[in-house]
Amino acid sequence: MPIQVGDSLPNVTFRVSTSDGPVPKTTDEVFKGKRVVLFAVPGAFTPTCHKNHLPGYVSRAEEIKAKNIDTIAVVSVNDPFVMGAWEQASGADGKVLFLSDGNGDFAKALDLFFDGSAVGLGLRSKRYSMLVEDGVVKVLNVEDVPSKADASSAQALLAQI
Repeated sequence: MPIQVGDSLPNVTFRVSTSDGPVPKTTDEVFKGKRVVLFAVPGAFTPTCHKNHLPGYVSRAEEIKAKNIDTIAVVSVNDPFVMGAWEQASGADGKVLFLSDGNGDFAKALDLFFDGSAVGLGLRSKRYSMLVEDGVVKVLNVEDVPSKADASSAQALLAQI
């Protein structure tokens, strides 16, 4: 069953791209004792993710953080090198934390994944947004269709915080 409001996030290790190469970052390091806006995308640089979903969080980062949000993070089933390149290309450096879920461990643990093998994508995360407080999901918005970024948009989540 997919994660629900009131559930705690699973313990996984993400990878984050740094100037020294990829470094591990645990769920606790990202979420423990913090209010975090987390959104997930099926793939870095894919049209909806790159042109519609991420830009709203980048352009509204100050407005989001003004609501006592410690971190805005995006997660995708991509390797840390792709996530680092996407961070640089998107102008989101310093505004959004890019988390690599390269093996899909987080997506699988949340039961928020789909199989895109038919179109050459393999396992991918569903598109969603959530507000997480101290590792507990307080708000969750999951898109019905991977190509839509409406319910999980920055604007929609801001209205719920």
